[in-house]
Amino acid sequence: MTRGRPIDLAIVGGGLAGGLIALAMRARRPELRTVLIEEATHVGGNHLWSCFADDVAPEHRWLIEPLVVHSWSGHDVRFPGHDRSLPVSYASLTNERLGTVLHRLMPEGDLLIEHAAQAVTAHDVTLSDGRVINARGVIDARGAGDPSALTLGWQKFLGLSWVCDAPHGLANPIIMDATVDQSDGYRFVYTLPLSATELFIEDTYYAETPTLDEPSLHQRIAAYAHAQGWTGEAKGRAETGVLPVCMAGDFERYWQSSAPGVAKVGLRGAFFHALTGYSLPDAVRVAVAISDMRDHSGAALHEALHAMARRHWHGQAYYRMLSTLLFRAADPAERWRVLARFYRLDRRLIGRFYAGQSTLFDKLRVLTGKPPVPVGRAIHALGAMRS
Repeated sequence: MTRGRPIDLAIVGGGLAGGLIALAMRARRPELRTVLIEEATHVGGNHLWSCFADDVAPEHRWLIEPLVVHSWSGHDVRFPGHDRSLPVSYASLTNERLGTVLHRLMPEGDLLIEHAAQAVTAHDVTLSDGRVINARGVIDARGAGDPSALTLGWQKFLGLSWVCDAPHGLANPIIMDATVDQSDGYRFVYTLPLSATELFIEDTYYAETPTLDEPSLHQRIAAYAHAQGWTGEAKGRAETGVLPVCMAGDFERYWQSSAPGVAKVGLRGAFFHALTGYSLPDAVRVAVAISDMRDHSGAALHEALHAMARRHWHGQAYYRMLSTLLFRAADPAERWRVLARFYRLDRRLIGRFYAGQSTLFDKLRVLTGKPPVPVGRAIHALGAMRS
């Protein structure tokens, strides 16, 4: 693609990470031409992303505010013998809103939908139809890299819009209800009240394999809804996800496992929380940082994002340790105790944890007191990860 104004930045992958970079560049660097390339029929996939108030720094909230579709002033958690309401706001974004905003703000011809990338280098993208898009710099945002470079567990979920026959009466989200059956490992149900009669109910569990049994999860969601008194049916949005939960790995091998020499973001760049698998807070930080860069050449982007990802990887060591304890030191049916104990701590500590910004005191506080896993198994599990 050589006609028209030269392209300064080409982003391959129109998911959350790629979409936020495009929006940040349009807002803060409009003098540069940014092109977003997505192989699907629409950007953003089929996703509903949510975040706590502390996940995104106040000076960066401008980037996601146009994408927020639902928001609440607080949220609840439930564990066996322990319920808690936290006065911390919560908000949800949707792929539909991301697509609407991108289509409105990006000039015609700069949002390339249904264009698969066959080859990617630091300076050009070859599309499946043979066309080549030349750019000063390229960023790869096409999902995860080679999982064999990492030691992973998985957070898996199915979410359904549930239309109730009568008002459900839920004011705030229940972001974690772990009072459900725990025999297969740590499991919780996540519920968002979208309107007086509509809920988004998600059945989530941590497991050793990425295989997702959708029919069983459909049945579990229906059973949960009826147990809560929410008679009705699933109608509308249905979303599945399999997120990486990282215990250890070779960062450099993972980074170079796809498109060597090309800048990477999102899951492909290892920008995700090692225990929760969530990537929204990192996607915001990275998008703003890219818009602040003075040099968007392929080499400069690769150097800067590789360094940023490496710092993030090292900063995630504590969360990888917690992932190891969850998967290797706790019996599957007892894993919920790790999170139940955590949710008795200070709400500001909880907020920093989800944002990936835990302080040294936070880390020590989480690990002090009565351990939620057997000490001997914890020592063995952590030793095995280091060997």
